[in-house]
Amino acid sequence: MSHDARTWVWDHSRSKGTARLVLALIADRCVDRRCIAYASVPALMKRANASRTAVRDALDKLILAGELKRLDDRKGPRGETYYKLAEAAQYLAEQAAEGGGQSALAGPESGPSRALGGGPEDSPGERIPAPGGRRFRPGGGTGSGPQNSREPKVNGKSSSSAPLIPAAEWQIDDATQAWLDQDGQLSRLGEHALRIADDKWRTYRAAWAPRVAAAWACDWRAWIAREHTPTPGRPHLRALPGGDAPAAPAGMTRAEQHTTALLAALGEPTGT
Repeated sequence: MSHDARTWVWDHSRSKGTARLVLALIADRCVDRRCIAYASVPALMKRANASRTAVRDALDKLILAGELKRLDDRKGPRGETYYKLAEAAQYLAEQAAEGGGQSALAGPESGPSRALGGGPEDSPGERIPAPGGRRFRPGGGTGSGPQNSREPKVNGKSSSSAPLIPAAEWQIDDATQAWLDQDGQLSRLGEHALRIADDKWRTYRAAWAPRVAAAWACDWRAWIAREHTPTPGRPHLRALPGGDAPAAPAGMTRAEQHTTALLAALGEPTGT
């Protein structure tokens, strides 16, 4: 039946511009001749590709013109507002009475109208009293869920219950501690070198965006696994700023200093 309501909008509505588009979007959600559907401002913004101000102004114009009526005693599953296309419903009722119950605006390409019944999609929603003029705001937000398969969810991003934290706040958990013991990383590096490696990791990851704890744990394990086993005389290639890395010999260029450090790390003689 959304076809009948939508066709009424295109053929008989006096609205223009964004208001006409918003009215057609609401009509597309109607499931019977009562022309009742719920919609939220974010959903209409997404489908109309319009700003919040433009959508709200369009709704106000439609309500003022009498083509749209807000049903304040009903709310959608996520607190959406229910609307009724009053003039469309009246027109369809009159045409149905004259045509013996057939679809008022059905053309040669339209199929049979969906039977009016007690299906879950035909229900106009539960009546929720709004005492004191306050609107119901569910804990999950007021974003609209899809009413048909063609409409995407407004809140399209997948959400996770795990909080996002910076690297500095991440702490070694039981699983990571077990990995250190079972993988032999603790015995390979030793507690002192492990603490140094942990400090370096937190310093280099301080500028990274917050992540969930599980992501930091995975990155931390990969960092520790790449750390060299402590060897006397080996330069700290990833030393902390201001750390105890040995000073480069005087008179060497930056490229020569890097080459010397790399060769020293490989345990090869540097030469002159």
